[in-house]
Amino acid sequence: MKRSFVIFYALIIYALAELIWWGYLLTKMMPSSFGMIMGEGSIFIVVFFAGAYSLHRSINRERKLQEQKKNFLLSVTHELKSPLASIKILLQTIQKRDLTKEQTLSFIGKSLMDIERLDDMVENMLLASKIDNRSYTFPKDRFSLSVLVDSIVNRLQITKCEGTQQIIDAEIEPKVEITGDKFALTSVVTNLIENAIKYSGPCETVGVKLFSKDGKVYLEVADHGIGIADQEKNRIFDKFYRVGSEDTRNTKGTGLGLYIVKEVLDKHQASIKVKDNRPAGSIFEVVFG
Repeated sequence: MKRSFVIFYALIIYALAELIWWGYLLTKMMPSSFGMIMGEGSIFIVVFFAGAYSLHRSINRERKLQEQKKNFLLSVTHELKSPLASIKILLQTIQKRDLTKEQTLSFIGKSLMDIERLDDMVENMLLASKIDNRSYTFPKDRFSLSVLVDSIVNRLQITKCEGTQQIIDAEIEPKVEITGDKFALTSVVTNLIENAIKYSGPCETVGVKLFSKDGKVYLEVADHGIGIADQEKNRIFDKFYRVGSEDTRNTKGTGLGLYIVKEVLDKHQASIKVKDNRPAGSIFEVVFG
């Protein structure tokens, strides 16, 4: 990509130098046509630089996309290897050691949690691919969003933090129903809660609220994590985009979660916005109209 930029800028400099040289020769040969040559040359230069600028932006976008894809592949590799390594160690321990029934059940439970992590990642990648290919139809049915959110909260709940009973503080209004694609919206809720946990400090509380008001359904996921800068709030829903720089980022992720969230909600005529939490963190507010 760097070589392409060097060639691109070299061609621009060469073309500009040739234009000036031929303009000089023409004015020398036909002094009476100086005004016409300058006018035509000025128009050509404006069009030339406009095209060069547009081409530069396209090449730059392609370069950034290639970098994001590269980072995505590295992230996916790491994300897949981590739970697989954990499952392998747990199963080897069960196989090689004489464990009590309680220990065996505990190791199996941990393995199942890692398998669920893998399943979530695979579902995200498959759904993102189907969205890109426009091969997913988003079948809609009437279902209980309250039950859906409650089940996801229970699955993602972490109860091993000292001094606290749970990491997800949920306020779920019962019997909230919507018409939508249950599978795709499961991915939306899962991604929002997992993101909140991921970008929060260890054992920081994540708030989940589901309620109806004035004929609309609201889902809020709040964290007390690192927060999102104002200039990044409009970009976090782009495919492969992740908050922060690649050099300083410590959180795991593939950059697909919020992209899927936005695409799915658009298909449901629902909106999502990001607000600052106080004293720190972010609030993702989803509104089903």
